[in-house]
Amino acid sequence: MRDLLLGVRLSVAGGREGWLRLALIAAGVGFGVGMLLLLAAAPTAVAAREERRNDRSTEVTADRAGPDTLLALTVETRFRDEMVRGRILRPDGDRAAVPPGLTRLPAAGELFVSPALAGLLAEPGGEILAGRWSARVAGTIGAAGLSGPDEMWFYAGSGTLTGDDGAIRIAAFGDGAPPRTDPTIVVLAVIGSAIMLMPVLVFVTTAVRFGSESRERQLAAIRLVGADSRTTRRIASGDTLVGALLGLLVGGVLFLGLRHVIGSVLPADFSPYPDDLRPAPLLLALIVILVPAGAVLVTLAALRRVVIEPLGVVRRSTVRRRRLWWRLIPPGVGLALLYPLLGGLPEEVGDGVRAQLAIGAILLLTGVVVLLPWLVQALVRRLGGGGVAWQLGIRRLQMDSDTAVRSVSGIAVSVAGIIAVQGLLGASVAAASGAQPPADRFQAVVYTNGADGTGWREALAGTPGVEAVLLSGYGYLRAGPQDQIGAAVRVGSCEILRQYASLPSCVDGDSFVTALDGWDHTALSPGTVVPFTGTDDTAPLSRWTVPDGLPEVTLYTSEAWPASYLATPAALKVRPDLRGLITDAYLLRLDPADPDAIERVRNTMTRLAPAAPMQVFGDGRIGGQFAGARQVAQGCAVLLLLFIGASMLVNVTEQLRERRRLLAVLAAFGTRRRILSASVLYQVAIPASVGLLLAVLVGGSLSAVLLAATRAPITFDWPAIALMTTAVAGMIAAVTAAGLPLLFRLLKVQELRSE
Repeated sequence: MRDLLLGVRLSVAGGREGWLRLALIAAGVGFGVGMLLLLAAAPTAVAAREERRNDRSTEVTADRAGPDTLLALTVETRFRDEMVRGRILRPDGDRAAVPPGLTRLPAAGELFVSPALAGLLAEPGGEILAGRWSARVAGTIGAAGLSGPDEMWFYAGSGTLTGDDGAIRIAAFGDGAPPRTDPTIVVLAVIGSAIMLMPVLVFVTTAVRFGSESRERQLAAIRLVGADSRTTRRIASGDTLVGALLGLLVGGVLFLGLRHVIGSVLPADFSPYPDDLRPAPLLLALIVILVPAGAVLVTLAALRRVVIEPLGVVRRSTVRRRRLWWRLIPPGVGLALLYPLLGGLPEEVGDGVRAQLAIGAILLLTGVVVLLPWLVQALVRRLGGGGVAWQLGIRRLQMDSDTAVRSVSGIAVSVAGIIAVQGLLGASVAAASGAQPPADRFQAVVYTNGADGTGWREALAGTPGVEAVLLSGYGYLRAGPQDQIGAAVRVGSCEILRQYASLPSCVDGDSFVTALDGWDHTALSPGTVVPFTGTDDTAPLSRWTVPDGLPEVTLYTSEAWPASYLATPAALKVRPDLRGLITDAYLLRLDPADPDAIERVRNTMTRLAPAAPMQVFGDGRIGGQFAGARQVAQGCAVLLLLFIGASMLVNVTEQLRERRRLLAVLAAFGTRRRILSASVLYQVAIPASVGLLLAVLVGGSLSAVLLAATRAPITFDWPAIALMTTAVAGMIAAVTAAGLPLLFRLLKVQELRSE
């Protein structure tokens, strides 16, 4: 304990240089601890959000009306780029349950809104959204009734709501099953956490090595006054321990600040309350214990190759031949864990699958860290020749590549993880923005979803900003009386059918057979004569002979209710006005000069049928969300690389200080500055190039696995990969340039002095 306390005293009382080293260690460890605390708080925040969503669920229904029951209809709408969700309520009695976050039920014509929705209503143009429910705002919803601070949620009171509107009767809120999360979101969350964890750990292990040269000189002086090697190691442990403990304190302060702003960079559906971001007790204990313990272990490992003598420090320069076999184990186990997921994730992604994803990704990324030293050593061992600068740089790497590899490994892990996330996000953007219906003829479609659409056409046509309303019909081809399903046919003019598939050519009388990836449709043999039925299954509207050689068209992926055939009225011999068919879709042509026309249509549909689905053609909201997530990922990557670049600069500085006498001797013998500068660049660039190549291979492999797990096409975003590698190359050049002033100062003849 005395030795540890002596190390603490020497660290704190080390003068200006000692304080600078302590500050660097505390800042580096603090940044890593802050990120680790955020990761440790994520499970608690997710659990709190899901608990509040479960508390307001309406899964438990009641059989009959009573004084304690109420009707509830969950609705979803949009206002410009914001998704707004809520419930319309009508109590059956005076003892009906009150949803969480409210003190009473809203009366008919009243509206309770979340703070975020209240802010949206107060913005310019918010009066259009306020008129959607024809209700006055009577109050705001408390935090207990919202998933997060940025959620757009409301409760509206109604005096006319019935079961025919799609409402359900409940006796209480809560006790529902948690909603199913999109597998892509799950994969992004799990892999994102794993990818953040690895560079942070690498950064922390690098940070505790800051200022190792001055510490070793200090330990040599302690050896001179009688300390043995074990004592010096304990003193070094105490020196590192105080920096790690200060880093814990800095990380805690950083975490307290970040949890108030982290919600601003997350989508509204995932933004947490600051109080929700509480590290899980077990994870917090692991961080508090393992970070200082790991810092001490890293320090002791670094001293293994250093002989601290009373009159100086001697580094063991024996070149160790690194073995490959054990370095293949982590990535091999990681691939073995991820291999069963290549066929796709299960419908319910449980904790076991999430753990499998996280552990597999971490082990695969660990392969970058353990394989990079072997690859760099294997490469530089075979290099030789060249100019003086090349020989100086290569010989330095041949003798000791640990320091250079240690700083580059953080970059390699970060790049590999970023490539994996970018590939998944790029596929999501492509899936959301590709194969969309054109928006030049129609801009929106409203579906009846089985409801009675009487009066809808007139109401929609009378909405300001609507120029035309066209109908699309639905019917079935039934091969026999026992055929209860049949082949679905969408009927409409060529102009309407082009909103559901890209047609090669179309005139009245044409028909098409459809296809859609992942959908098994009912197809009839050519020449089959089948009755075509509409609203009345017992009275066929016509009999249709399935033509031979029907052109096959691919439905747009946004089609919510795919049909096996597309046909014009003349092809099925039905009336052009589609009388007798199931009229299920109203296609809308809007005034392009009126940007709020679609909002007025939503207001109209809220009055006609609040739960009726509506699709906006050319809507890039989902793709925009993934694109926004992609930009956030790129921003996080830039910040991460900046921190790692700072650690690289410290490492380069330390290497130069360790070689100050050698550099001074070379300068005294006439070695030019540009040669020595180039040698420093080679020492950084060669390991970095190997690390980037390894990162592209591992990151691309992980990206392919994740795409296969989410059943997305396996494609690689080569422009993004090229941009990332170029940015890293630029950062390496900048780090080298930042170290040149120190290099030039160390080339002075005064550096030949020794004590």
